[in-house]
Amino acid sequence: MSCHETRELIHGYVDGEVDLVRNVRIEQHLSDCPVCAQSYDVIRNLRSACADRSLRFEPTPKFEKRLRSALRRDSEQEGGAIDTRWRWLIAAVSLICAVFVISALAVILARPSAGDVLAQEIVSNHVRSLMTDHLTDVPSSDQHTVKPWFNGKLDFSPMVKDLSQQGFSLTGGRLDYVGNRPVAALVYQRRQHSINLFVWPSTASGERAPQASMQQGYNLIHWSDAGMTYWAVSDLNLAELQQFAQLLKE
Repeated sequence: MSCHETRELIHGYVDGEVDLVRNVRIEQHLSDCPVCAQSYDVIRNLRSACADRSLRFEPTPKFEKRLRSALRRDSEQEGGAIDTRWRWLIAAVSLICAVFVISALAVILARPSAGDVLAQEIVSNHVRSLMTDHLTDVPSSDQHTVKPWFNGKLDFSPMVKDLSQQGFSLTGGRLDYVGNRPVAALVYQRRQHSINLFVWPSTASGERAPQASMQQGYNLIHWSDAGMTYWAVSDLNLAELQQFAQLLKE
C-alpha cells in the first residue's frame, strides 16, 4: 500500500472502520514507513485528547443554586419580571451543556470497547500469520517439544495439550504480541482449518467462562483459567471451536 492510499484510509483505520484486508495492509505499511507511522500517532493522540474529560464543561452542583439565587434577586428587584439578560444567559448555558453532552455521547458511542479492540487485534494477528505463512516458530506435533521451546522467551509457561485423539492436531507454536505484551501462540489444525490459541497471564482474579464472539467473519472464544487468559480464533464453525475450548479446559 502506498503512502497516498494510507493517508486516505488512516482516519477510518484509527476508528476501526476499515475492512480486514486493508487493515492488514495498512498495518504492514505503518511498520515500514516512519512518516505514515508518525501521522498515525498524531491522529491517535488527537483522538485521545478530544476524549479527555478535562476538556468538557461540567457545572458544579453549586452552579444551579447560585443561578437561581441571582434570578430570584433580579425578579424581586424588577417586580417579578426576569431580565432579558438572564433569559439569554439561561439559553446560552443550556446550549453549552447540550453541546457538551452530545459531544461526550458521540465520543463514547464511537469508541470501541476494550474487548472489541483486543478481539480485532487477535483476528489481525491470526490473519497475518496465515498471509505471511508464519504460523509457527517451532513446528512440531509433540507437546513436549513445543512447551519447552517457550522457556526463556516468555515470563510464563503456557499449557500445551495434545488433542490429536479428539481431532485437533497440534502443529506447533510461536511468539506473538497482543495487548502490548509478548504472548504464546499455539497452533492447532482441524481438517483444513487452522486454530490460533493465544495465551498469556490473566490480570483478573478467578476463572472466566468461555465467551464466543465474531469479528470480520472469524469465530473467537476467550476465557480465563488457572491464572491464564486464552483466546482461540479460527474460521472453523463455532460448535467445533467451542468443543476445542472445552477440551482445553478439561
